Parts: sequence; C-alpha cells; structure tokens
Amino acid sequence: MLIAQFSDLHLRATPPAGARVDTTALLRACVQDLCARDPAPDLLLLTGDLSDSGSAADYALLRQLVLPLQALGLPILPLPGNHDRRAALRHACADWLQACQGLHPTFVQYVWECPTLRLLALDTVAEGCAHGELCPERLRWLEQALAASNQPTLLLLHHPPYATGLAEMDGMALRQGAAELEALLWQHPQVQALLCGHLHRHTVTRVAHALALSAPSTAHQIALDLRTEQPARYRLEPPGYLLHRWHGGRLLTHSVVVGDFGAPQDFDRL
Repeated sequence: MLIAQFSDLHLRATPPAGARVDTTALLRACVQDLCARDPAPDLLLLTGDLSDSGSAADYALLRQLVLPLQALGLPILPLPGNHDRRAALRHACADWLQACQGLHPTFVQYVWECPTLRLLALDTVAEGCAHGELCPERLRWLEQALAASNQPTLLLLHHPPYATGLAEMDGMALRQGAAELEALLWQHPQVQALLCGHLHRHTVTRVAHALALSAPSTAHQIALDLRTEQPARYRLEPPGYLLHRWHGGRLLTHSVVVGDFGAPQDFDRL
C-alpha cells in the first residue's frame, strides 16, 4: 500500500500583492508528480494548513487542484492546521469525510480502515492560535478509537508533539496534550507511526515507541536554522511530499523532492 502525504499547502485563491510564493503552481507541480508515479498511490493525506486564510475560495481552489488525483480514484483524507478554519474545511470536504468512519461531531477526527492498516486522524487546532492542542475530549476520542482495535495504526496530526530545535516552530508545536498523548501511546503498541505537518521540513524522531515524522511543504520550506531563539524564516527550497509504503507489516517512507532534475540515467553514464 502506498500513502502520499501532502502538507502545508497554504493555498490562496487571491494572493496578496507582491507575494513571492505561488502556492497554487507549486501544488499543481506536486499533483502532476504524484499522478506520474507508477505504481500509483492508494491514498492521499492532507495534513493541515490546506488554506492560508481558511476561506471558502481557498478550499474551492484545493478541490480544483486535486481533481487529477480524484480521477485516479484516490481517497483523500484532510486535516485542519492552524491556518485552516475547522467549519469551513468540514463543509468544503464533506464528501471526503463522509467516506470515513467515526467522524467526531465537532472536531475533524475520524477513522480510516484498510485491510491491513488503520489510520486515525486527530484535530490539533486551537482556534485563533498558531500552536496546537489535544483537549481531554479529543484525547478521550483517541483512547476509545485505539481501544477498539489492535490492528497496526497510523496517527495523523498537524502539530508535531516533539521539539525540533527550530526555536519559533517549537513554540508553535503541540502545546497541550503532548504528554498525555505519549503516555497513551505507551499503552498501545499497535501504533506504528505519527504522521505530522506544520514544520515545513522533513523530520524524523520517536514519540514513545512509535516513529514520528513531519512532511515537507508542497510550497515553501522553513529555513534550517538551529540557533537559539532564531525567528522562523522561509526558503524557496523545492516543494516536496512524503510517500509511505506499508508492506509486510513495516512502514517505509520516501521523501520526494519535486522539480525538473532530468530523466533517470544509467550508472555507466555517470
């Protein structure tokens, strides 16, 4: 099974004057790259900050841009990020969410069942704030969902529950509920990995026993600057996404850089 993960799209139906990052063109390039993959992916994850402002027009643009992937029959699993608006996302993506099980009446939390794998989506948005949270209600939902099955499981969330050394981004991580989440994971060894967004960089660590990864942005990347208290800045590094391969009870992740780097060459021409 191949699972593509797009994150931090920051789509803007009406870009501000003088905008340097064309998030629409960059997402279109990622969609084209994914459509050309052989074998094709089985599932697409959108792990937050799909819109830059949470407007209905931004989500309409998202629907338009992913149409080629829907034409391949890909289910699409959306999550809100801190730039999204929960109600607007639920309305715009209602048909995608209807294909999921156990959708929470308030939060964008749900279950996606596959024959050999289970995905649990978590809503870490704290409305009006850049940082994330998992309140007691959301944690109770997760505890019940995990208790319902011992099947291998992936958790999907926008805000990473770990520190990266990127000072400003760490201040905007999962601020409430991170310790409770880690304690819950120790009780559920079926959780294989946490797939996160928010950081605009590919990072890898562990939370409890589970692998924890963040995806690069399909748009701009956060500059890799590990100096203490350095403010976050962006770089126009190439857009990218993650491609997760679930096979034989093991998760393997490829980081995909999107751009025209020429055709593959035989090694005798190095």
